[in-house]
Amino acid sequence: MGDQARRIGVAVDFSICSREALKWAIDNVVRKGDHLILITIRPEGNYEEAEIQLWEATGSPLIPLTELCDPNIMKKYGTKPDADTLDIVNLAATKKEVTVVMKIFWGDPREKLCEAIDNIPLDHLVVGNRGLGKLKRVIMGSVSNYVVNNSTCPVTVVKHPEA
Repeated sequence: MGDQARRIGVAVDFSICSREALKWAIDNVVRKGDHLILITIRPEGNYEEAEIQLWEATGSPLIPLTELCDPNIMKKYGTKPDADTLDIVNLAATKKEVTVVMKIFWGDPREKLCEAIDNIPLDHLVVGNRGLGKLKRVIMGSVSNYVVNNSTCPVTVVKHPEA
């Protein structure tokens, strides 16, 4: 890994909004040789899987693209990438020659995204803004705002056109 290999994180929850952010990151930030790291935050819960209990503190290991595309493996992690997201990253891996991996964290998205930045560590994080209604945003606090204010690396918030 040369020192040019930057680690670009994109927060993905497999929504339209996160696909927009992913496309934007690939078009505008990611360049050949980078590591594109999809970061998924799952709610905390009572997971049967022993591994998940171990990873709840630190996040999953980095999951390579081949495993990301394997529904059986993803089921083990309790997550289900949608076909569009997989198409987008497969294309990026081939056309832009980037290494795509995914890391899953369990817990509060705001805290976990900030943890991911330091833990991986990331050079840049791209997040979509969900466009929650005003009231919901007041109650939940915007994840993107929190991350922007508490992050140790540059963060780009990609607004969803309909938001």
